[in-house]
Amino acid sequence: MTRKIIIDCDPGIDDAVAIAMALFDPRLEVLAITAAAGTVGASQATTNVTGIVGQLDPPRYPRIGKATAADNPPVGDDNVLHGSDGMGGCNFEPSGRQHQTPSEKVISELVHQNPNSITLVCLGPLTNLARLCRRDPTAIPLINNLVISGGSVSHPGNASPTAESNMFYDPLSADQIFDSATTKSLVPLDVTDQVQFGVELLEKLPSRFTRAGSLLHKILPFAFRMAHRHLGRELISLYDPTTLLAVLEPELFQWSSMRGKVEHRGSLTRGTTIFDQRLRPEWPVNMEVAMSVDASEVQAAIIRSLRYAGQES
Repeated sequence: MTRKIIIDCDPGIDDAVAIAMALFDPRLEVLAITAAAGTVGASQATTNVTGIVGQLDPPRYPRIGKATAADNPPVGDDNVLHGSDGMGGCNFEPSGRQHQTPSEKVISELVHQNPNSITLVCLGPLTNLARLCRRDPTAIPLINNLVISGGSVSHPGNASPTAESNMFYDPLSADQIFDSATTKSLVPLDVTDQVQFGVELLEKLPSRFTRAGSLLHKILPFAFRMAHRHLGRELISLYDPTTLLAVLEPELFQWSSMRGKVEHRGSLTRGTTIFDQRLRPEWPVNMEVAMSVDASEVQAAIIRSLRYAGQES
């Protein structure tokens, strides 16, 4: 049986890689890809989702949700590693559709149509999910599982000294989702930053003459150049593809039941994820958290998935 999923994301180079994997994986039925502001603003995020799907031209097109601006975004952006358009200069043309459906409405409609059978894969800030909680609370119990890319347990942040970028962008929404009555799996930086690739990854991609290969050969060299230029690193981490593997092959990860909260009041600690790790935890458990990963197996699985996408595109 295929697993029905919705991908909620803020593309983003690693989001695009995860989308390419998901759209051609026979184990998945991607019902929708819903855009969120984060790596880029709301309008660009929607353009990027539409452009990625159009470039890949999958056998079955998912619904696309329109991003709307977050209520309290941080000053600054995450464009330095992704380019001004978030996609390494792909510069997709905006969709000509005038009346796109907001992301949270798309999610609401689909979970009501498919109760208890959709996994929501959250690869960006949790803005859309928090809005869904407020506008249609009856939809939340109908989601089978949330798999969230973000946060950190003991790893340094990548948006601030203590905060991961998805949580940093909209910490109030993240805290609301952490507290929501849903089954949640969190894949934090502690794990996703272990799955790293060197430039030899480019030699293992599908041919640039395939649709998937054409996209990947545009965006991934840019990611390597920016990591070298701005971080002094020769390796890149593919956070969102690793999170997708946690959906497909959870046995490659070690999980721990924990209680997580997100700091949204502190000026220095905005978006920091905090877990009760005392010898006698007092906070009730609200999620499972990936604590370690078989990095080499996940790396190999990502490469296999991308090559398969190239064969199918």
